[in-house]
Amino acid sequence: MLSTIIQAALVAVDGVTFAGRAACPYCGGPLSGYDTKKRVFAIIREDDRERALNVTVKRFSCAHCGCIVNADEPFYPGTRIGSPIVDLCRSLATMMPANRTAAWLDAMDVIVDRTSCRNYVKMVPGPVPATDLFGIGIPRSVIALSTLAAVAGGERSAISGAEVLAACGFPSADRAPLQRLRRKEGEDRDPEEEKEERQM
Repeated sequence: MLSTIIQAALVAVDGVTFAGRAACPYCGGPLSGYDTKKRVFAIIREDDRERALNVTVKRFSCAHCGCIVNADEPFYPGTRIGSPIVDLCRSLATMMPANRTAAWLDAMDVIVDRTSCRNYVKMVPGPVPATDLFGIGIPRSVIALSTLAAVAGGERSAISGAEVLAACGFPSADRAPLQRLRRKEGEDRDPEEEKEERQM
């Protein structure tokens, strides 16, 4: 059951695009589009084969200082996998050593090596907001993503980047509500809603 919740949360993010950034984080200058880059959000095991779950991150160039910056994305600085997996490493590490944490993740079909687990636990300070499920502290980011996945109903790319950021608890994500509003089948989109999404 726990493995199913975690898998659903991670698979829901596969293919999501992150394209929003208000201003340059260094000088506050205006940004213009530069390019897009694929990043590995997670590596999971499906049917005894490894599968990389990728996201697309837009990059911007600052008109004032010339820096190249990424759109708001669900990655902690200096990490190579999505923040919910880092949160899982950190949460499990409060109960067990890093090598056992990697083994537990492997049992849940999430691939993270022992060295990376150890590094992530040291790299990102502070407690992980978690909920106790089956005697294990599961990060709220994972639970929020699995809820989004359930509401989206398995539709590929039905979840927006802003929703993923909000679920992962990133400050830049306060633009999107955590709970998605479900639209009835055949219902037309609201023009104001489309305008807000474009602005994000």
